[in-house]
Amino acid sequence: MKISFKITLLFVAAVLFFQIKCHAQQVQMTMPAPTQPATKDKLAMQYFEQKEFEKANVYFDDLFDANPSAWYYYYYKSLLGAKEYSKAEKITKKQLKQNKQNVFLYVYLGRIYKLEEDSKKEKESYEKALKELEPIQPNIENLANAFKEDNLYDYAIDVYNKARKVSPDYPYYYERAEVYKAKNDLSSMINEYLDALEFRDSEIQTVQTNLQNSLGYDDEAGGIRNPLLKQELQKRIQKHPDKIILSEFLIFIQKQQKDFDGAFVQSRALDKRLKEEGNRIYELAKICVSNQNWDVAKRCFDYLIEKGPENLYYDSAIIDGLNVEYLALTQKPQPSNQELILLEEKLTKANKKYKTSFLNPIILKNLASLKAYYLNKSEEAIELLESFINLQGLEATMKAEYKIMLADIYLLKGEIWEASLLYSQVEKDFKYEAIGQEAKFRNAKLSFYAGDFAWAKTQADVLKGATTKLIANDALDLSLIITDAIGVDTNDIPLKLFSSAELMILQHRYTDAIARMDSINLLFSTNTLGDDIYFKKAQIYFKLGKYLDVEAMYKNIVEYYPGDLYGDDAQFRLAELYDKNLNDKEKAKLAYEDVLVKYQGSIFTVEARRRFRELRGDNLSN
Repeated sequence: MKISFKITLLFVAAVLFFQIKCHAQQVQMTMPAPTQPATKDKLAMQYFEQKEFEKANVYFDDLFDANPSAWYYYYYKSLLGAKEYSKAEKITKKQLKQNKQNVFLYVYLGRIYKLEEDSKKEKESYEKALKELEPIQPNIENLANAFKEDNLYDYAIDVYNKARKVSPDYPYYYERAEVYKAKNDLSSMINEYLDALEFRDSEIQTVQTNLQNSLGYDDEAGGIRNPLLKQELQKRIQKHPDKIILSEFLIFIQKQQKDFDGAFVQSRALDKRLKEEGNRIYELAKICVSNQNWDVAKRCFDYLIEKGPENLYYDSAIIDGLNVEYLALTQKPQPSNQELILLEEKLTKANKKYKTSFLNPIILKNLASLKAYYLNKSEEAIELLESFINLQGLEATMKAEYKIMLADIYLLKGEIWEASLLYSQVEKDFKYEAIGQEAKFRNAKLSFYAGDFAWAKTQADVLKGATTKLIANDALDLSLIITDAIGVDTNDIPLKLFSSAELMILQHRYTDAIARMDSINLLFSTNTLGDDIYFKKAQIYFKLGKYLDVEAMYKNIVEYYPGDLYGDDAQFRLAELYDKNLNDKEKAKLAYEDVLVKYQGSIFTVEARRRFRELRGDNLSN
C-alpha cells in the first residue's frame, strides 16, 4: 500500500513539473528577447560605411590591436578618410614588419605619401615594392592589383615584367593586355594578345574572345571592329611568314569585316604554301556567295578550276562558279542580251557535261530560268524541266521542287490550268510539309491572278497558320489585300486590274505592269489600292535600278498611307534604300529612327534600332 502511494505521488509530481516547464517555455516564447548591445565591430563598420571616420577609428583602434590581419585594411582606409596620415603610416609599417612578403603594402605607403605630397618618398615606396617582390603568383597579383587600383599602370607592367623573367612558361600576356586596355593603349594591348598567339597556337580561341570583348564585336557590321588589329597582324605576317596561325587569324578577321578580297589573297597564299587541296578557298567562296560578293566568289572558284580536274573541288567549282555568274547577272538591273546569251551557252555546255551527275540540278534550274524569264524561250525551259522530272529514281522532294518551277513557267506563259495541276500535285503529295504549303500558296496566288478572289482568300486564310513563317506572312498579306480592296463594295474591277499587273511583274513585263497599275487610279479614283500600287511599283523600280523612283514610291506610302498594310515596310525599306543604295547615311539614320518612333510594334524595329545606333556611332558591344 505504501509503495503504491509513493508511486502515485511521484506520478503527480512529474505531471506538475512537466506542466510548469511547458508554461515557462510558452512565457519565454511570448516575451521579447532582451536587446543586445551593438558590438565594436558592428559599430566600427556602421560608422565606416557612413563615412564618419573619426568615430569609426575609436573602435578600429581596439579591433586592430586585437587582430591586425583582419582589421588592417578597414582601419587604414578609415585613417586616410580622417586624414590621420601618420597613424596610417605607422600601422602600415607595422604590418610590413610582421608580413614582409606583402610588398603591396608599400603601395599603400606610397598612397599616404602622395596625399602628403611627398613625391620622393612615394616613388621610393613603389620602387621598394618592386625590388622586394618575391615573384610567386599570389604576391605578383597582389602587388599588380595594388598598382592598378591607383592607376599606376606602368608599375603594374613592371611587376609582370619581373614575373615574366622567372616564369617563361607563363609570360603574363593576358594580364599585361588588361593593363594596357585600362591605360587605353590599344596598340600595346593588341600586341600582347598577338604575342600570346605566337607563343602558343592553341591560344587562338582565348585570344579571339578577349579581343572581341576588348575591341567591340558586331557580326553584321564587321566583327572585331578596330583597324589596328588587322594592321598589326599584317606586320607580323611579313616578319614571320612561317607562323601560319597569324595568317589564319587575319583571314578570320577579314571574313568578319567582310574584307573578302583580302581574305582571298591570304587564303590563296596559305593554300599554295601548305600545298592544300583548296578547302579554305572553297569555304571562303561559300561565304562570299552568302554575302552576295560575286566577284571574289568567282575568283575563288576560278582558282580551284585552275588547279585542274584532279583537284577535289574541280567539278563543284565549275558548277558553283556558273551559279555565281547566273546570280550576278540576273540581279543586275538590266542585263544585256549578249551577256544572257553567253551565260546560256556556258550553262548548256555544262548541262551536257554533267547530265548524269548529282551536281546537275542547279545547272538545269538556272538554265531553265534563264531561258524562260530572260530569253523568251519558255518552251525550251519546259522541255528541260519535264525531261528532268521524268527521270527514274529522282528524289521526291527534288521532283516536287522542280514541278513548282515548271508550274511557274506555265503560269508565265499564261497556261493557268497546267500550272494549277502541277501545284495541286505537289500540295497533295506533301500536304503537311513546307513545300506542300508553298504549292498551296502559289495555287491561291494563281486564283488571285485569274480574278477568283473568293477562292484565293479562302486558301490564303487557311495558310495563315502555315508552319513556314514566310508563307504565313505572304498568305496574310494576300488575304488583307483582297479584303481591303473589295470590302463592302462588290466592285472587284480595280483588284482585277491590280492582280493582272502582278502577273505582268512575274512575267518581267514591267512597263505594262506600271501602265496597268496607273490606269487603276485614272479609272477608279476612290479605289483602296493606293499603298499596294506604290509598293509594287517600288519593287519594279528597284529591279530596274531606278533608286530615286523607288524613294518616291516609298515616300508616297509613308506620307499618304502610313497606317495601311505597307506603312512600316515602306518606312523601313526607305531607310535601307538610303543606307545601302543611295549612300545617304544621315537620311538613313532619320528614316530608321522614324521606324522606331512611328511603328513601335513593327517586326522591323529590332533591325532598325541596331542600324540607327550604328549610324549614330554607338558602341554596340556595351
